[in-house]
Amino acid sequence: MERIAWVTDSTGTLDEELSLNEHVYVVPMVVIIDGKEYEDGVDLLPEELYRRMSEEKITATTSQPSVGRFQELYKELEKRYDRIIAVHLSSELSGTVSASRQAAQMVTIPVDVFDTLLISFPMLLILKKLMHYIDNGDSINEAFVKTRMYADNHETYVLIGSLDQLHRSGRLTNAQYILGSLLSFKPIISIENGLLHTKSKPRNLKKAEKQIFTDFRRSVEAGKVKECTILYGAVSEQAQRWKKMISEEFPQVLTHVSPLGSAIGVHTGEQTIGISWFNED
Repeated sequence: MERIAWVTDSTGTLDEELSLNEHVYVVPMVVIIDGKEYEDGVDLLPEELYRRMSEEKITATTSQPSVGRFQELYKELEKRYDRIIAVHLSSELSGTVSASRQAAQMVTIPVDVFDTLLISFPMLLILKKLMHYIDNGDSINEAFVKTRMYADNHETYVLIGSLDQLHRSGRLTNAQYILGSLLSFKPIISIENGLLHTKSKPRNLKKAEKQIFTDFRRSVEAGKVKECTILYGAVSEQAQRWKKMISEEFPQVLTHVSPLGSAIGVHTGEQTIGISWFNED
């Protein structure tokens, strides 16, 4: 059996299962604050980022890991493994997939790169799905085809916590920011084909939550949802409240709760919360 190393990026926060897997490796995203580069999850944790965003009103940006960073890891892994499978956030939102693929051309070990077209913990659920198929005897191509079908049937809705931060990071135009601030809307962002889209602009948190849970309830009642993920910035209590609501109404659905990493928090702010699920036949 091939010895496979699994590589991903820090936009997904590893759960206990993946953290304990010695064959999983994380390449950190880069967060840039006042011209200084920090590695997400290494020398900058979300808590510190949110503190500085709140107290210092910093302007932060992000960058994908360099090709050299991937190459360095892949060269080290080829000493101990027969193959590398890299699973990354959407290529429509970051150059990480491209950097990983470029590095793959610079090493002798086979490297297969899977573009999830997702972010954060849902990206890691895709990694787990690939692991499952390959562990159960599927070829790399078979596993990729099955997992692509699974990944393409997701729904992800994120309630943006800070228009200020989205504006400062350059993801919101001046006109959008001014209009949003005047109307006090709470934009719900969806991920479709790897891109961010504004699904709707409810006027308050209560209406936004109701809309998100209406969409989730529709999928669950259709019998398509086996598990979901609640994603959050620094609002862990709200995330747990959402989990309780889901567990009480839909006890058959496995609910994960996962924090968003610094590289995502830069753009969305600490009050961000969302939910993601896969519609399975």
